[in-house]
Amino acid sequence: MINSARLHSDLSRLGRETGMMLATIETLSNDEMTAPSLCEGWSRADVIAHLASNGRSLVKLIDWATTGEEQQLYASPEARTEEIAALAALPREELITRFREAAEYFAEQTQRLTGELAVEEVNLHGKIIPATSIVALRISEIVVHHHDLDTAWTIAEADPDSQLNAVEAAVRTMRAKGAPGMTIVTEEGDEWVIGDGALSVKSDREGMIEWLARGQGRYIEADGPLPVLPTW
Repeated sequence: MINSARLHSDLSRLGRETGMMLATIETLSNDEMTAPSLCEGWSRADVIAHLASNGRSLVKLIDWATTGEEQQLYASPEARTEEIAALAALPREELITRFREAAEYFAEQTQRLTGELAVEEVNLHGKIIPATSIVALRISEIVVHHHDLDTAWTIAEADPDSQLNAVEAAVRTMRAKGAPGMTIVTEEGDEWVIGDGALSVKSDREGMIEWLARGQGRYIEADGPLPVLPTW
């Protein structure tokens, strides 16, 4: 289980990151909502819709952790796509409301993680997630997708531990998708090895998130050519 002090700390950061994203969303006009995001093929409304959907679907990981019964976030990839498209097509105010309600629902459901857990790990699309890191996973979703909205907000504004959550989530994705061997080192002192660890890659957490999540390598230093990374 997650002790109450850690959960309080995680939820405090989640509330902070969600609040900043909500403030950004509420400034977007109807036209700005339909503008492209940094997620290829997705508008800003699609990104917001994804997070509204994700806030509810991640509760299934809490169900898995607390009951031991394996859960799938969506019935199929097609069902996920259809749900996001339907949410993105909602009027601006209704989409914002759905985002807010999903965030509140997820936060409420996390209280179940302070009880006895039936399993220590859950599996998300081939990525092994410690049950105690489900809240951190949601934090990483908020941080990365706030960046994807491509507004004046920057990853530097996220809490340092929230940035760490986002890099860890990106590393899990790279491992699950068979990214080339790399040793990733951040200026903050973090280190991860992917595959054989052959290529040394350095940046601060902000730069590492931009590169691992969206291939933006402007702040990356490496001892060889940067590889093409798997898409999320």
